Amino acid sequence: MPEVRTRIAPSPTGDPHVGTAYIALFNLCFARQHGGKFILRIEDTDQVRSTKQSEADILEALSWLGLNWDEGPDKGGEFGPYRQSERSDIYKQHVDQLLEDGHAFHCFCSAERLTELRKQQMADQKPLGYDGHCMHLSEAEITEKLNKNVSHVVRMKIPAEGRCIVEDMLRDDVSIDWQQVDMQVLMKSDGLPTYHLANVVDDHLMQITHVIRGEEWINSAPKHLLLYKYFGWEAPVLCHMPLLRNADKSKLSKRKNPTSIGYYQRMGYLPEAVCNYLGMMGWSMPDERGDVFLRGND
Repeated sequence: MPEVRTRIAPSPTGDPHVGTAYIALFNLCFARQHGGKFILRIEDTDQVRSTKQSEADILEALSWLGLNWDEGPDKGGEFGPYRQSERSDIYKQHVDQLLEDGHAFHCFCSAERLTELRKQQMADQKPLGYDGHCMHLSEAEITEKLNKNVSHVVRMKIPAEGRCIVEDMLRDDVSIDWQQVDMQVLMKSDGLPTYHLANVVDDHLMQITHVIRGEEWINSAPKHLLLYKYFGWEAPVLCHMPLLRNADKSKLSKRKNPTSIGYYQRMGYLPEAVCNYLGMMGWSMPDERGDVFLRGND
């Protein structure tokens, strides 16, 4: 069995969130349980919102909680760099590979066209998503637009029919119809990758064996699994954790709750107490199989 490698990949766009600590805790515990490594990666491809101060705050908050990582932007490691903004050439190479293999295409649609498309789909009560307009451009048309530096993105191709089966460590297999999956933008017009491309490429190159994340990412899993297939890579084991929720089952929100890790630190909470509480939030499953996660899926 290969060495277990898990990761946490926060975006430095605000105060360190307790949800980040919650997911980091389980990734760290799982890695340690199996004698593996826990990696910290900074997903800072949103150049407008990402800040160095936010990154520093994230590192400080996780360190305060004792959620120590083995590899990361401050520690280095064999699979760096560990900031996505420093890996642009890597993503460009992989996008070019997808284009060459026919798994992705250039999309030159304007923001205005996409807005009108969405309005029409809503009016017709049809599923929202890209309609594949630019997927049918000829090579000559594509070359002409590229030579004229027409603004564009790169989208991935999605099967027109069938279903994707998402295998999950904590739940039954999830079946999602491909017609519900949008033709995801992989490379933005500024040349930077979206989360979906960078996430898959980095997890593979950093040899992540288990992706443990919040259940809000289940609907994105088909895109990620399809990218692994396109690249000819083995996908990691997926595990989608239940979200942090309030007593009334509503999602924890910074609009209604103190969600910053720094808030609890300033209020005098012990880091051990915060970690213990977060651990209990993800411990009890609906059928009371409370120890399944830490035992793994044996």
